[in-house]
Amino acid sequence: MLPEVDPTAVEPAGVIAPVEPEDQLAGRQASTSSWATVSRAVRRSPSGMVGLAILVVLIAVALLAPQIAPYGVNEQVGARLAPPSSAHLLGLDDGGYDIISLLIYGLRVSLLVGFAATLVASGVGSIVGVVAGYSGGTVDATLMRITDYFLVIPALPLMISVADIWGPSLFHVIIVIGVLSWTVTALVVRAQARSVKERVYVKRQRSLGASHRWIVSHHVLPQLVPLIVANTVLNIAYAIFLETALAFLGLGDPTRVSLGTMIEHAFLASAISQGAWWAIVPPGVLVAVIILACTLFGRAIEDAFNPRLRAAHLGARSFTRVRVSDGSR
Repeated sequence: MLPEVDPTAVEPAGVIAPVEPEDQLAGRQASTSSWATVSRAVRRSPSGMVGLAILVVLIAVALLAPQIAPYGVNEQVGARLAPPSSAHLLGLDDGGYDIISLLIYGLRVSLLVGFAATLVASGVGSIVGVVAGYSGGTVDATLMRITDYFLVIPALPLMISVADIWGPSLFHVIIVIGVLSWTVTALVVRAQARSVKERVYVKRQRSLGASHRWIVSHHVLPQLVPLIVANTVLNIAYAIFLETALAFLGLGDPTRVSLGTMIEHAFLASAISQGAWWAIVPPGVLVAVIILACTLFGRAIEDAFNPRLRAAHLGARSFTRVRVSDGSR
């Protein structure tokens, strides 16, 4: 799909076009600078550090679920909707299962869906964005029209319809969310790819006869990876929200416990009308915490690539310093 190179400007097969050392150095420095900018943006953002810390803790809990959970996911330990007690700090659900144990195992499934669906979405969006942004012309216009088509489709109703047709399955949920959530990544990556391909060291390599594959793999993609990571973190929150919504509507995998299925079971068991808040509030709060953590961390990374946000933050800090200096006089 990438544009063809003039055969007269391409090196013989199996030979890589010579690239001047300063061009290689410029590409490496630009890539290193991007990661350094991301690292500084996160370290200087208290909210970003909080989001990262929460995500690390949640991922660790999910990975160590069998060792941390006080009971097995299928182990009934008491009466239906038993209230919190010293033995079960968050009570039991409508099946007599320990809420804390279900939260730990449900977190595992929800994070799995979030990461897997986001991997699909980021992969599709990145490919479309790189090809469109670097190629330009008819290829760019065609891919952007396809992207626009997916943008105007109401995502959640379509996901509900497709999931209902395919049947409840964790794999189906991942595919549905991933395939219908790639558009924003494609647009962001395309814009950055168009910017990178116009940089001096990239143009010089094209003039020296370097192949498009070489330029994309060694100079365009390294510049885009931090931006893709930022969008991936934000998409994880969106994917987990969609999984919760689909599971609440009965379209999740009935054989697995997720935060969404916990809310669904509590709702079907009339936990609210019975005053059993412990069956529905904890999974809802945990979903909110995951979304908040992903948003805080993702926004901190995004600040490094958004000139308007960065300028606003720098302006605010400068204004604060001026006010402090004026006050000291």
